[in-house]
Amino acid sequence: MKNSILPPIHPGEILREEYLVPMEMSAGALAKEIDVPRTRIERLVNEQTSLSTDTALRLAKYFDTSPEFWMNLQASYDLKITAKALEDELEMIEAYIEPVRQYA
Repeated sequence: MKNSILPPIHPGEILREEYLVPMEMSAGALAKEIDVPRTRIERLVNEQTSLSTDTALRLAKYFDTSPEFWMNLQASYDLKITAKALEDELEMIEAYIEPVRQYA
């Protein structure tokens, strides 16, 4: 995997900085609106937990986005963190290159 110039961005950071701060909304208020425990949103915006599919669906509905938007943020974050952790091991794996077939 190619090294990315941008650092991994946790979906909780996006939720906090792009939604809650501009709306002047607390994690507790959002949790109440989307019917989840307050601690779930608090831990998410403090980047202490991953985004679940359940939360992605609820955030998508509330903010009129898509669940894929939220899940792609989580997947991207997870891939960057794991790629960094496995950097040395991945470096030792050689890519398989299939021979080009000749067609008559």
